Amino acid sequence: MKRILIFIIFIFTTFSYSQELNLPVWTQYLADNDFVISPTYAGIGDNLKIRANGLTQWVGIKNAPDNQSIYADFRISNRSGIGISAYNDKNGNTRQKGLKLSFAHHLILDWKSKQYLSFGLSYNINNFRIDIENFNTTYEIPILDPAINGDRAISNNNFDAGFLYRWNKFYFSANANNLISKDTDDFTGGLEPRLLLNYQFYTGYVFTPKHNKYVEFEPSMFFQFFDSDNRSATDINFKYRKFNKDGDYYWLGASYRFLNDQFFSPLNVGPMAGILHNKLYFAYSYQLTLNDLSGFNSGTHVVTIGLNLLQSASNCPCTKGSSQSYYRL
Repeated sequence: MKRILIFIIFIFTTFSYSQELNLPVWTQYLADNDFVISPTYAGIGDNLKIRANGLTQWVGIKNAPDNQSIYADFRISNRSGIGISAYNDKNGNTRQKGLKLSFAHHLILDWKSKQYLSFGLSYNINNFRIDIENFNTTYEIPILDPAINGDRAISNNNFDAGFLYRWNKFYFSANANNLISKDTDDFTGGLEPRLLLNYQFYTGYVFTPKHNKYVEFEPSMFFQFFDSDNRSATDINFKYRKFNKDGDYYWLGASYRFLNDQFFSPLNVGPMAGILHNKLYFAYSYQLTLNDLSGFNSGTHVVTIGLNLLQSASNCPCTKGSSQSYYRL
């Protein structure tokens, strides 16, 4: 039991130092909100799209990571879009909050074959804080270090950039996040990460049966690589959508996440489902933990609620999404 507790403490320590490197990208992007992954999706579709997410990781473990976020993007002209997102992340005694402002521009490469290219840029501001007021004495540590005092917080600015290529129902996006190194403070003892650069690649294809235009099948894959220590992970996803004549729909899906050197040892696997009705959106995702912590928690839960507002079609097909979920039939 002692070895297990040491292992859990080690896991939380690792996450506390790498929190900014690994803000939780679980399945929020699969709730018909690709803007989570890349600023290049800002302005694609016929609506102002708003999505709010609540994520609770490792349910059953005390002080496990918990995250809330909100995303909104809309078109500002026939070929451009802007977006905004904010998050609040809690991990043990660490707190992180951030705001992201994004801009995207969309181009036509070939009108006849429906090839489009989009570029996106985001400005990020993040605040990282350690809740030292929650530190308590224990039997092993009867007196707290008097050097631990004051407000242990630091703010940083950064940028993301990416591109999105679409060819009819196929899509591929590449993103570089946190392009500049982060300033650090002495209170980290040299352990706070400076190199936050990570790369994200997202690709998929939307199949529509010839005999039924109200049905879609969408396999997709998400790859993330961290430049600081060469960690990488991949999600393999599949979604099924069913539309009605008014453009409302429901969808079902599943996701499989693994480290790229451990394909047959998944980190998480689980089902997803969602529905859009009369511009109101709701989705739920459950991820079963399959690593060494599986005996101590009941998995990760993600809930998404949202709105699709201000329907307005663009004169440029470059803002048309790969799925019918971006616009009304």
